[in-house]
Amino acid sequence: MIENSSIWVVSDVDGTLMDHSYDLTPAKETINTLQKLSIPVILCTSKTASEVRVIRKDLNLTDPYIVENGAAIYGESLKKVNGEIILGKKYEYLENILNLISKEIDYKLIPLNNLSDLEATQLTGLTGNSLNLMRDRHWSMPFLNPPTLLEDRINICCKKFKVDIFKGNRMSHLLSNNSNKGKAINALKKYSNNQNIQIIGLGDSPNDLPLLLKSDIRIVIPGINGPNLNLIDQLKDLEFILASEPNGYGWKNEINKFINKLELI
Repeated sequence: MIENSSIWVVSDVDGTLMDHSYDLTPAKETINTLQKLSIPVILCTSKTASEVRVIRKDLNLTDPYIVENGAAIYGESLKKVNGEIILGKKYEYLENILNLISKEIDYKLIPLNNLSDLEATQLTGLTGNSLNLMRDRHWSMPFLNPPTLLEDRINICCKKFKVDIFKGNRMSHLLSNNSNKGKAINALKKYSNNQNIQIIGLGDSPNDLPLLLKSDIRIVIPGINGPNLNLIDQLKDLEFILASEPNGYGWKNEINKFINKLELI
């Protein structure tokens, strides 16, 4: 369907499509409407493929999906590439880079996958098998947010080791500099051989900046305490829409406005 559609909805998941209690209910009816209109809903998330498969099943989605912060794209419809487009470096490679950065800055950066079950639950709210799905990671390295005072030194290391770090609301993500959410969107457009696409991008944190920069319509979804001010600051010179409600309710409202405009054309 992505090859034939002139509109794509490309959406972050955590904090955008759903709140941090993982409730997808607010957006479900709107997603059904998009499907009836043959508008793809492409999830673009830091989550693993294993996690997204569960969400896609719940939402009855069949469109390709971008995982691990743009490090990989999967989908049954990507038949020309056997269902996957890999942009990132392997987890083990990134783990080694994270250790090298830790030595350079003299501060231990802790991977998400190294947390105990209790620590991971306290950070993410996930329990049981959901923790296993979260840890099934292959192309990115999430880690606990370091102190702000170290960020400049870490950025110097990123240039040295040819990696990028994207900061989310709850953790940071180390990726090879060949991969991010924006580069994944470009790769999917190239695969579809359809460059004439209007992209509606939705995100809630600086982690989503590459996604929003590649979008024609940029929608920032606030949390219950308002929008991420760091993201707002990075978008200040660009046109964007700030949703009036948090999480899935803001997502639903803004996409419904877009759908209503389509119906008037």
